[in-house]
Amino acid sequence: MQKKLLGFLAFTHIATLALGFALGIYVLPILTAPPAPTDSEIRISVSQAVYTGEFITELKGSDALHWGEGKLSVSLDQIALMGQLAPGPDYQLYLSPQWVETEVEFMQLKASMLHVGAVKTFDHFIVPMAPNTDLTAFNTVVVWCETFGEFITAAQYR
Repeated sequence: MQKKLLGFLAFTHIATLALGFALGIYVLPILTAPPAPTDSEIRISVSQAVYTGEFITELKGSDALHWGEGKLSVSLDQIALMGQLAPGPDYQLYLSPQWVETEVEFMQLKASMLHVGAVKTFDHFIVPMAPNTDLTAFNTVVVWCETFGEFITAAQYR
């Protein structure tokens, strides 16, 4: 009887630790995120857009924990989202020369993509771009979780 109890206690403690770790990975980026851009900052960015697109949740590579939705604006010096991303760690923004909607497709094209920068907020974002970025060399914006190698979302802008 005592062996069963010890086994049960060991299992419950390990399960609790695993659950706490998983929740920590999910919640920590939310707690440490800087303030999201204001609606007025996003509106200014949208007004300067050269291209627009839309993040939708129904992509092949998106799921309940990895998604984005909202209006994407690409201007000459920044990329902005008026919408939301599922929270997570180490999100990076890329420009892709081809449409991408899965992890496999992302990895196949990563060498030909341009890394724009880190996405640090989940309710709207504005990510600055390097000057003189040739937007015509690309047609898709991709959000990727670098730490876990997870596709989050993508939007085609031309």
